[in-house]
Amino acid sequence: MALAVTSSNSISSSSFALTSSSNDIKVSQIGSFRLVDRAHVASTSLSQRRSLVRPLNAEPKRNDSVVPLAATLATPEVAEKVEGEEDFEQFAKELENASPLEIMDRALEKFGNDIAIAFSGAEDVALIEYAHLTGRPFRVFSLDTGRLNPETYRFFDEVEKHFGIRIEYMFPDAVEVQALVRSKGLFSFYEDGHQECCRVRKVRPLRRALKGLRAWITGQRKDQSPGTRSEIPVVQVDPVFEGLEGGVGSLVKWNPVANVKGNDIWNFLRTMDVPINSLHSQGYISIGCEPCTRPVLPGQHEREGRWWWEDAKAKECGLHKGNIKQEDAAVNGNGNGAGNASEAVADIFNSQNLVTLNRTGMENLARLDHRQEPWLVVLYAPWCQFCQAMEGSYVELADKLAGNGVKVGKFRADGDQKEYAKQKLQLGSFPTILFFPKHSSKPIKYPSERRDVDSLMAFVDALR
Repeated sequence: MALAVTSSNSISSSSFALTSSSNDIKVSQIGSFRLVDRAHVASTSLSQRRSLVRPLNAEPKRNDSVVPLAATLATPEVAEKVEGEEDFEQFAKELENASPLEIMDRALEKFGNDIAIAFSGAEDVALIEYAHLTGRPFRVFSLDTGRLNPETYRFFDEVEKHFGIRIEYMFPDAVEVQALVRSKGLFSFYEDGHQECCRVRKVRPLRRALKGLRAWITGQRKDQSPGTRSEIPVVQVDPVFEGLEGGVGSLVKWNPVANVKGNDIWNFLRTMDVPINSLHSQGYISIGCEPCTRPVLPGQHEREGRWWWEDAKAKECGLHKGNIKQEDAAVNGNGNGAGNASEAVADIFNSQNLVTLNRTGMENLARLDHRQEPWLVVLYAPWCQFCQAMEGSYVELADKLAGNGVKVGKFRADGDQKEYAKQKLQLGSFPTILFFPKHSSKPIKYPSERRDVDSLMAFVDALR
């Protein structure tokens, strides 16, 4: 597998050669490395070992044939790890207030040819632009799951031409994909969750790619997913994957835009006039595989367009599994919110025009055949980012309906109340919105995922 080393200079069609200043730099690959004498490595210090790495412009020439998978290469044994976690925790503190450009520059300077940008085909094209602006050579790889949107493939081509690079694509193992599809069908993830398919099509190819690196660069941001990414540092020792030297702590993960807001990323992309995936103009924000991604509707969090059929706090495919803390796993159970929710999470939907219902109040409301007023009730979990995303519109709706003959309430339906809500209140995923008419004991479930004020008001007006 050949991996592109790129800069703002053009690349010839016959090879992945890069021209930088007066030197012609030949590209190496993810998964390729130069073996050095093990005894010598064991006896040298960390700083001495770094000096053994040849500069990029000293890389040997190679042909453009397909490089063997990194998983088939033997990893050299070493006496000590490249970096310790404590060192990078301190490094993260030092760079906490640094700009993405400075963080990118430090990453490329520190790891040279042993680091690569993971490009997903969404707004993390900003990473490539930042790397391009540093003026340093850089490498880009992407996971082609075989199920991406046509627009994403065209976007890949536009990015390559714009920056004069070659993106290195990692593919899933054909035998594994064949076995999964033959045994479970093409869309089994709609029934039993996305984790198995993602493991075959994304996680394992990524693992092979990272085996040839000492560090990688991702486009994770804290505001992308409050449930799993709110505390990511700008640099960290990867808690899940192994790097070139193997073992825990052998791979460093850089997140240059961790502290950048989504709106600021988009302002940067427009200012720099870089290619953008055309799916964004169709309502897509977070973009993954075609069967598992859809446009985000008004009132929804950007991550809700991914794996929308699952009620999960941790909407991760496995590439950033280390974001999911142990306490989150306890809250989330099997990833579908089956466990008890943390009491430490601050409550939401707080308004004087909203009635907080406990289990007894909810049971009484559901039993009534004749109510003095109809009720609108949201079944929610305060940790759910999708509930958080609709908080503003729901509170505004409650204010509008105050004194207009409709009661608006909320019922926390996670933890111990979840089974009751699933069996008696039609809870499928968070949030679930129910309308209780005046003269009927059976609640009517809000069928749409549009959670803006106008859509919710139209639902109420149609039934009251």
